[in-house]
Amino acid sequence: MAEFLLAAAAFVVLTVALGMLRVMRGPGDAERLMAAQLLGTGGVAALLLLGVASAESATLDVALTLALLAAFAGFAFVKAQSSAAQEDQPPGQHEDRP
Repeated sequence: MAEFLLAAAAFVVLTVALGMLRVMRGPGDAERLMAAQLLGTGGVAALLLLGVASAESATLDVALTLALLAAFAGFAFVKAQSSAAQEDQPPGQHEDRP
């Protein structure tokens, strides 16, 4: 069973690497954030598979920490983009007004 889990983890890492190559070529910041989210999700999946295959509890802790960091990165990106959009508007004009 451990060999199957290790093969599945290697497949996930390979898939993430191929996805990262494609997404990193994107022209904008949103594409780069998607690359980071893909790395976070794939990294969590690979670490969980490795943790179960090796019966190491520390890899499960690292996977949960990586998932938390990926969530914070997404939140920070959205917050930064909304702040930048508000700064681009002329003074006295709000989004909710025509």
